[in-house]
Amino acid sequence: MKIAAISDIHGNLAALDAVLSDIQKIGVDQVVNLGDICSGSLFPRETAERLIPMGLPTVRGNHERQVLTLSVEQMGPSDRYAAETLTPAHLEWFDSLPSTIRLNDEVLLVHGTPDSDLTYFLETVGPEGLRRATRAEIRDRAGTVDARVILCGHTHLARVETLDDGRLIVNPGSVGLPAYDDDRPYPHVVEAESPHARYAIVSNDGRGWSAEIRRVEYDWEQAARVAETNGRHEWARALRTGRT
Repeated sequence: MKIAAISDIHGNLAALDAVLSDIQKIGVDQVVNLGDICSGSLFPRETAERLIPMGLPTVRGNHERQVLTLSVEQMGPSDRYAAETLTPAHLEWFDSLPSTIRLNDEVLLVHGTPDSDLTYFLETVGPEGLRRATRAEIRDRAGTVDARVILCGHTHLARVETLDDGRLIVNPGSVGLPAYDDDRPYPHVVEAESPHARYAIVSNDGRGWSAEIRRVEYDWEQAARVAETNGRHEWARALRTGRT
């Protein structure tokens, strides 16, 4: 079985189309979407309209939850732009999405961790900033989940880890936003260090599961100009450079 995992599109339609084209060239059995789909500074509505007819197995990210549950006054600029742009039909789609999906006996889809759409799975944030999570931290976050593969997103950092018991944890990175900063639970920055769109191919050839992270070129300069037009200069820098 061969699965393409996409995550954290954040309304970057050009990046999404480039990734979907690359997936089509490779050929897979299933494409899955790990959430944070539309919120951002680019094309929320168009991204939703691109994905809804595809009917992909899709989990709800924290940004979908926030658009559905927060008042506009409580939202950050990315969620506010999505909330003001999306139609009721798009919001109904958000509301239909589960927080986790058991794709089959061996594969679990989550956004953050099995228990939270906000917890980082393969990274840890402390007073000193962002660092790679220890194996003990990853094991604790995986808990007693018996899936052989857990696909997660949220941090926008592509990473693959194998636990001592053989469970494979894969973050495909972000399709649409390669860098951001946050102040929760402590101030930190997340940087992929290049502007490429990212996704993962996870496959089982009968001898076990493995993962490949793929980087895809697209017109990130045009995307950055759209972000600038919409007043999001920090997004423009992230889109051009993969840095904050």
